[in-house]
This record gives sequence, C-alpha cells and structure tokens, in this order.
Amino acid sequence: MLRTTSDRRPAHRAVAALALLAVTAGVLSACRDADSAPRATGEPSGSSGSSGSTLHMVENGDHRLAFYVTPGHGPTIVLDSGGGEDASYWADLVPQLHASTGATVITYDRAGLGRSDVVPGPWDVASAVSDLETGLQQLGVSQDVTLVSHSQAGEIATWFAGSHPTMLAGAVLVDANLPPFFTEEEVARLAAATQPEVDAAKEDPDDPRNRQLIATAESFVETSTAFHALAWPDTVPATVVVSERTPFEGSPEDAQRWRDAAASFVEAGPHRRLVTATGSSHDVPKDRPELVLEEIENVVAGRL
Repeated sequence: MLRTTSDRRPAHRAVAALALLAVTAGVLSACRDADSAPRATGEPSGSSGSSGSTLHMVENGDHRLAFYVTPGHGPTIVLDSGGGEDASYWADLVPQLHASTGATVITYDRAGLGRSDVVPGPWDVASAVSDLETGLQQLGVSQDVTLVSHSQAGEIATWFAGSHPTMLAGAVLVDANLPPFFTEEEVARLAAATQPEVDAAKEDPDDPRNRQLIATAESFVETSTAFHALAWPDTVPATVVVSERTPFEGSPEDAQRWRDAAASFVEAGPHRRLVTATGSSHDVPKDRPELVLEEIENVVAGRL
C-alpha cells in the first residue's frame, strides 16, 4: 500500500495522479479545435501525421477522425498511441517500419486529439474501439493486421482483439494497460489518490489536459472493472514489452504489480512472450525505439 504518514501523502498523491495519467490519459499533445480539422479525404498529412503519409478523415457517427496511411504491400501495421498522444507520437518510427517491412503503416488521432473531433463526456472505450473499427473498415483493411498499442491503447487493443481475432496477425503491447493489473484494490487506490487532482482540474475544464483527466476519471472505475474481466484471445499472438521503470517509478509496490501483471498476462495463454525494455521509462517508444521496431518486425514476420 502507499505510505500513509502525513509527510508522504502529497508526494504519493502526485505519483498516483501521474501514473493514472500515464496509463489512461498520458501526456497531452496540444489539441486543435474541431472546426480547424480538414474534411477532405486524402489531404497531405499535417502536424499529427508522418512524412510520406496521407490524411484520411473518417466519419463515425457525429464525429470525424484523422487516419494517416503510409501505403505498402502485404500486411498492415496499425500504431495506437497512449492516452493523450496523437499520431505524431509515432512520426520517427513510421518510416523505419515502412522501410524494414514494406507494410502499409497506419496511425490515427483518437477522438479529441490532433485533427480528430472532440467527443464530450466520460472516456468511453466502446466508442474508442468503434472509431478504430470504422477507420480500418473505411480504409479497406480487413486482415493480416499487426496492432501496436502503447499504454491506454492496450485497453482498446484487448476489446478489439476479442471482437476481431481473425483480423489480427498479432499484437505488440508496449507497456500497455493489461487486464490483470486492474484489480478492484488497485483501481480503488488509484481513483482515491487522484481525486484531489481531478477536483483541481474541474476549476478549468476547458484546458485540454484537464478535460482529458476529467473524462478519464469519470469512467475510470467502471471502465477498469470491466477491463479486468477480459481475456485476450488465444488465437492472437502477442508480444508484451514492459518498461523497467514502469509508470509507477515513485511507488515500488505499484511498479511491481505492473510488472507482475505483464508476466501474468503472458503466462495465461499461448503464443505470448514477455520482453523487458531495460533502462526505459513508461515512454518505451521514445526511450527504446530500436527495441519496439525489432519486436514489431518479429510479429510481422511471424517470429513470435
């Protein structure tokens, strides 16, 4: 448990808030106003895309999402950023992946980030999964997909894999949220420890960082409880890359629980392997890009 001595409470509350942001909201990119996002399909990519990618604006219900496609042949690699990060998070990795695999590489801005429209209300994982499903469908992607998911995107990946196991050739889960971690005790601890920061955020709800934290917190307990009950399909190979320092660098017990959850996930089914990103923080794609690139290449080539 977190220490309860009065002189340690503020520091540990801060650690818990940062950890909650890391595994659910992330470090926010600046969000464009929805009205500034282009509506046309096939425009050159903007600030959220990668050099050589093409922007496709996808309609899903009452909102639009920005997908960026670097065309290739054979398999498709889909990169899904951690909470609060848009497609630009992968800008350095996309050209390397394309060059080394020849695959089509797709990134996208989740709702409220980059060029994608804001969706008001609590963060809804079902809506996030629907956005990914709709985008891939409209882009004509239906098979041989390697899904690469960082942090909060692990929740989207798990729900998506359960619904579309035959669509996925495999997944690379990069220090991602995994069901075993979100026990009732852990969810309650994080929710309680973060409440002061959530209350403070409500004083300026229009700030993008605050908006993301509020939306995440509003659905955190319900979403995390449902996520904990999920199982990854045995037919979908998965490589789990866990950071050495985890999102909980200031809380050794929580950091160990994070590592234990990764090991438990890998042991729970076939065709799974665990890789430790030595020396890395939670920001593995930035700290150890060569490792992430290698593990994606292995899954694309069927070397799990």
